[in-house]
Amino acid sequence: MKRLFTTLLLLMGAAAQAQPSVPTITAHIAPDSILIGDRFDLVVDVDKDLVQVVEFPQFENKPGSPVELYKEHPIDTLERDGRHLKLRKRYTLAAFEEGKWNLGRPAVLYADKNIVDTLWARDSVYLEVATFQIDSTSQSIYDVKPQWNLPFRFGEVSGYAQWGALALLLLLAAAYALKRYLESRGKRFGDLFKAAPPQPPHVVAIKALEALHHQKLWQNNKHKQYYSALTDILRTYIAARWSIGAMEMTSDEIIEAMRSAELPDKAGMDLTAILRDADLVKFAKATPEAEQNEADYLKAYYFVEETKLAEEEPTEEPDPMNNQNT
Repeated sequence: MKRLFTTLLLLMGAAAQAQPSVPTITAHIAPDSILIGDRFDLVVDVDKDLVQVVEFPQFENKPGSPVELYKEHPIDTLERDGRHLKLRKRYTLAAFEEGKWNLGRPAVLYADKNIVDTLWARDSVYLEVATFQIDSTSQSIYDVKPQWNLPFRFGEVSGYAQWGALALLLLLAAAYALKRYLESRGKRFGDLFKAAPPQPPHVVAIKALEALHHQKLWQNNKHKQYYSALTDILRTYIAARWSIGAMEMTSDEIIEAMRSAELPDKAGMDLTAILRDADLVKFAKATPEAEQNEADYLKAYYFVEETKLAEEEPTEEPDPMNNQNT
């Protein structure tokens, strides 16, 4: 019986040793007394078992807090003896308010099997922040001195003036050389700064149609956007080509106004077909087939090509040297 009792005691002791105890949390500040604006370290140590999981606190700079986080250091392993671990986490903080502050008890999050808990350090940590003491009896206080203006000396800027004059001469020489070069080519210096002449309406319309084709709107089921863009291109072209306010007109008003433009029969029929199809899509929510979308695009393209103004061919200027020889 005595042997059985001894065996039970040994088994209970082994079971107690097999179950790790709860981690121990300690914390301290170094140094615990600083001047305002200085930095200090908050050190949190955890003694725990190897299988236990702890998460150290996360500090955030909150408005009105007497301290601010400057740097968070990685976790260090101080000791490791079998299953026993001692971990250390260090935070560098700074204080900007005078006084003696109670920073509370640091805590860590503890997880072991089905247990999740918050473990607190046993003691609170205190920080004393002092400021500079000024002895007004031994130190005199004076007003701020006014700004001291030194006399100007040309030697201080003579180097900049010489380099500036040299750069100006080089620019003038380059401009003169460019002017002589342009005159030798029969051009004027002012031609370099002239704005490019506006493009003809049909060129603008063709470029807009090609850009619309590359957007692939109707291929992505955006039929309303496709026909709105297509008719806007034609309205802009008609307004520039015949000086008609097509942008503010309805489809019927545009068709009626274009009767006096003496369009080719096919061009007039194509314009009417495009505007009718666009109205069905925009207002009746019709969904045309792919062949109709492509056909309307080609009708718009050929409408612009068939109705564009004929480009004037440049005439060759007579050579004055030939006139003198004759």
